[in-house]
Amino acid sequence: MSTLIHTPARLTTGWYTPPDCDLAEFRRLVEVRTRASDYPHASTVVQNVLIYGPELVTAASEPATRREIQAELAKALLDGPGVVVFQQAFDPVVVDAATAAFRRLIDAQNVSGVAVGDHFAVPGANDRIWGALDKLAVAEPATFADYYANDVLALISEAWLGPNYRITSQVNVVNPGGQAQVAHRDYHLGFMDRARAQSYPAQVHAVSPALTLQGAVAHVDMPVETGPTLFLPHSQKYGPGYVAYHDPEFTAYFDQHYVQLPLDKGDAVFFNPALFHGAGTNRTTGVRRMANLLQVSSAFGRAMEAVDTTAMCKVIYPVLRERKRAGCDLGMVANIIAAAAEGYAFPTNLDLDQPIGTMAPPSQADLLALALDEDWDQASLVEALDAQQDRRTSRAAQ
Repeated sequence: MSTLIHTPARLTTGWYTPPDCDLAEFRRLVEVRTRASDYPHASTVVQNVLIYGPELVTAASEPATRREIQAELAKALLDGPGVVVFQQAFDPVVVDAATAAFRRLIDAQNVSGVAVGDHFAVPGANDRIWGALDKLAVAEPATFADYYANDVLALISEAWLGPNYRITSQVNVVNPGGQAQVAHRDYHLGFMDRARAQSYPAQVHAVSPALTLQGAVAHVDMPVETGPTLFLPHSQKYGPGYVAYHDPEFTAYFDQHYVQLPLDKGDAVFFNPALFHGAGTNRTTGVRRMANLLQVSSAFGRAMEAVDTTAMCKVIYPVLRERKRAGCDLGMVANIIAAAAEGYAFPTNLDLDQPIGTMAPPSQADLLALALDEDWDQASLVEALDAQQDRRTSRAAQ
């Protein structure tokens, strides 16, 4: 039986700008009802969010049924509410073991004096483990194996991204009193300011969410007062959303219409990265709300060849410096930097290369442009490039 679900082609080209952000059109897309009848494998719908019960894993063990379930999940993420919850997705015993390991890692960070930044929260307000995937594997490989043997994670990752995906993990602990995040979209375009997001054409805004899957595993019981994530179902369908989420009018609408579901320890929520969402306020006095934030990336988000951009930057810098001094067109200089330097800030080691005060650390291209603007000498550029490259390297095995 075919699992194909045909949806109308709706790619837009050109560039989104703030005047393209129409709250009335946004409301037309999000003020709809999620119908349980469209998702036969779901247990129920709560606050417009699809809920899948623990029996789903058993059903998915049969190959043909697994494909049906995966097609349904992809439909839910693309054209449905954009968010699904899996009840009892992770064994609580396995979660507890991982929680203990994560707390040991956090304690070690605190003792070492590591300052932890955050993308969407005040630095230091929460406890966070950047690069938690490899840190857990190196520290406690058996716990890692028990945790990532999970079939719910594989089921939905394959459904959205296909095989050969890459998992990354960031553990976030929102301490009592930790404040809600401002509504946002996620990686890639969601980690850019409005001007940078606008520089990408509209078809990239549509394609980018298909390259990443966002998820979170509850490591403690999360009643609403602990501040589980706030979601606006169906908001991933809004084309200019990566520009619109910076608009206070859209933020106010989110604040008035979000949904917030309690989670039990071991529950997992997965969502389209284009969904408007944000962590809630922890209103308790004694619950440290721990979640393992999972980001799963497509195998296709990579270049075919490995390129030593650091070496290229070092050798072309004298040429760029000379040409700029000679009055070379600055657009041409920018083109050369784009060809030689890594223009994207990720992947990196967020322990050392932190997004403090911004959503992304400076890229290699940013560093090269700064050196030209300030007319650094060659030795200063080489030192800065080497230091940046060192910050971007994982330290999990040390």
